[in-house]
Amino acid sequence: MPLHYDRDFEQAAAPFFAARAARPFTLNTALDIRAVMGPSTKAFMSAVPVPPGVTEEKHEIKSYDGQSITVYRYWKKGANKATPAVVHTHGGGMVFGEANTAAGVLSTFVEKTGVQIFTVDYRLAPEHPFPTPPEDSYAALAWVNQHASELSVDPARIATMGESAGGNLAAAISLMARDRGLSPPLAKQILIYPMLDDRNVHEIITLKDLALWTIHANRLCWSAYLGSDFGTDRVSQYAAPARAMTLEGLPATYIDVGQLDIFHGEAMQYAARLAEAGVEVEFSMFAGVPHIWDMCAPQCAIAKRAAEGRERALSALWN
Repeated sequence: MPLHYDRDFEQAAAPFFAARAARPFTLNTALDIRAVMGPSTKAFMSAVPVPPGVTEEKHEIKSYDGQSITVYRYWKKGANKATPAVVHTHGGGMVFGEANTAAGVLSTFVEKTGVQIFTVDYRLAPEHPFPTPPEDSYAALAWVNQHASELSVDPARIATMGESAGGNLAAAISLMARDRGLSPPLAKQILIYPMLDDRNVHEIITLKDLALWTIHANRLCWSAYLGSDFGTDRVSQYAAPARAMTLEGLPATYIDVGQLDIFHGEAMQYAARLAEAGVEVEFSMFAGVPHIWDMCAPQCAIAKRAAEGRERALSALWN
C-alpha cells in the first residue's frame, strides 16, 4: 500500500493546502523560497496567541564578528528561583524566518513548563552564509550562560531547541558547546524534524507529491548556505551536524520527525548514532505526516501528540 497522509492531518490541513493551491509558485533560487514561504509560514505561526502571564523581552547582543543581533526572551515573571532555559533557533531553510514569528508557540511551552525560552534572530543566507547562522546562535547560547544569574536561569539546566533548519543550528551549537568547553555543559538538545545533512540531495520516490519540503528546495537552501563548499568534503560538522565524526559527549537528546518528511532518514540515523555514542535519546517518527505538519494543522491529533512529547522533553529539564 503506498504511503499517504494521515486522514485527520489531511482534513485539518485543508486550509493550508487550499491556500497553497491558490498561489502556484516556481522556486529557482533561495530568495524565491524566502519570498514565497516566508510570508505564508509567518501567517500560520503568528496566528497562535501569546498566553497571558508570559512576558516578552527584546535583548541586543554582540555576535562573533561584533555585529548586533536580537534575542527574544519569553518567561514568567515572578519566579522565586532560577529556572531551566532553552536557546531556540527558528526554521526556514537558513534563508527565511524571523525569531519572534513563533512567539505564541514558544510562549505556550513557557506557560506549560515554566522553562524560559530565548529565541535567536540569527542572520540569514545567502547574504550571511556559514558560519554566521551557527556563530550568531552560539553567541546567544554563550550570552545566556554568562548572564544566567541576572536572567534567573540555572546554568546547569540550559538546552538547545530548533525546528528544521533551526534543528540544524540547535545540533550545531550543541557540538560547538561540547568542543569549546561550555561550562556547565548543556543539559539537553531538542531537535524537531531537523535538517542535518547536506548530502540529502536525491529524490525519495515514495514521498513523491507528499513531501511539503522537497529535495529541490533543500538543494537550493544548502547551496545558499554553503556556497562552493556544498557537496564537497570541506563542509564543516557545524554546518551539517550529520558530518560530525563523533557524537560522544553530547547532551541528552529528543528528536521527532514525520515519516513523510525528506528529513526522516537523516533524523533517524542521527538518533541511532547518538545512541551508539552513549547519549540518552528519545526518538519519535509520526506516520502519515510531512514536514512542518504541526504548523499546517496544529489541531490534528498527531500535532497534539508531538506537542506533548516536546513539552515532556522541556519539563524534564527540571529533573
